Amino acid sequence: MQTHLYLVRHAHSDYTPDERSRPLSEQGVKDARKVAESLNTEGIERVISSPYKRAIQTVEGISREINTGITLWEGFRERLLSKEPLVDFPAAVAKVWEEEHFAFEGGESNQEARARGIKEVQKLLQQHAGERIAIGTHGNILALILNHFDSHYGIDFWRQLEMPDIYCLSFEGLELKNVRRIPLSVKAI
Repeated sequence: MQTHLYLVRHAHSDYTPDERSRPLSEQGVKDARKVAESLNTEGIERVISSPYKRAIQTVEGISREINTGITLWEGFRERLLSKEPLVDFPAAVAKVWEEEHFAFEGGESNQEARARGIKEVQKLLQQHAGERIAIGTHGNILALILNHFDSHYGIDFWRQLEMPDIYCLSFEGLELKNVRRIPLSVKAI
């Protein structure tokens, strides 16, 4: 019996310093429709999301399609890079990927964020074995979760992720068997 976790990186949002309530941009709203259309044929049974608005909005469409609510899981939130804004975001991300245990003041190291994400994945696999679950999440935590299973999912993988992007992780028990990228539907408007 396989469990399929669909990690959905949120669609585009315009930057605001309020991480939790930053909404999708106009383009992000359009692209979220593509996410729903793309997942509609996957047999999704449950929808979970980071508590951040942009992640929730990205999976709302599939939640409506299958007539279920969205359960918020704090552990799928984006990694906190620093408690203060960083001048050079790409350089800051590169630094934490280069030094596994390094964290900016008030932020999470790669090791800490990855452990948080994997803990949530393992909890899902134990509580919802055999299900197909869509998870609204974020680029860094998505890459770190995949990196736990295969080191080739590193900073270069993170850099090429799109907004939105969908990766299906197929498990037997707690063992990852397959990763596949789900293409975004071109039918959705």
